[in-house]
Amino acid sequence: MTLAKGLGIYQQTGAAQTHSLVEQHAPLVKKIALHMLARLPASVQLDDLMQAGMIGLLEAAQKYQSSKGASFETYAGIRIRGAIVDEMRKGDWVPRSVHRNARRIAQAIRAVENATGSEALDADVAEELEMTLPEYHACLNDASTGRLFSLDELNESGELPIEESDASDNPLEGVTSDAFRQSLAAAIGELPDREKLVLSLYYQDELNLREIGAVIGVSESRVSQIHSQAALRLKARLADW
Repeated sequence: MTLAKGLGIYQQTGAAQTHSLVEQHAPLVKKIALHMLARLPASVQLDDLMQAGMIGLLEAAQKYQSSKGASFETYAGIRIRGAIVDEMRKGDWVPRSVHRNARRIAQAIRAVENATGSEALDADVAEELEMTLPEYHACLNDASTGRLFSLDELNESGELPIEESDASDNPLEGVTSDAFRQSLAAAIGELPDREKLVLSLYYQDELNLREIGAVIGVSESRVSQIHSQAALRLKARLADW
């Protein structure tokens, strides 16, 4: 067999495998898009999320390597979420004030926890920000609906997305990545119990905010606030990274 002929057969086989993976896992795109849509502004359309997600699925099918150890569904889920997040960030539909307030909240949480040595409560953070408690909760709601926090890019085990290794051969990058994973896992483990539960129900069990509210006995709006505070608390605790 000539090299050219062998390459042609290989390319045809690869294309067939990619098509099969995309066709088989297309419902996963809609499932993830619906899950993420639940905490986005009403102006965001499901079709837009699904279109971005399909691009992520196609890239996953083309780049998946079973030797990496993760199942294709796990790997594809990460790529789909990442593609949707990237598309939303490109859209620039979030007011700058929302990003600014999110940064202020993270900084306030860190300041309170550094000063007290214990977890920052809602009232403590509101006082640090010189806000009333309702004003602080309104900012948390804005942070939840106004941005896709990077936890959406985590997989079920709470680790970072599976990255391709062909970008760099620097061994220090692997050490840094492993160290960050450990720090992130530790930070999640040290969250207040209710915040850990909300993150677990949202990211692992894939419940929406309304369903989580029913489980823990609070309103959908309060779940949104707890989720945002957990995300910003993690951001504050991992600020050195």
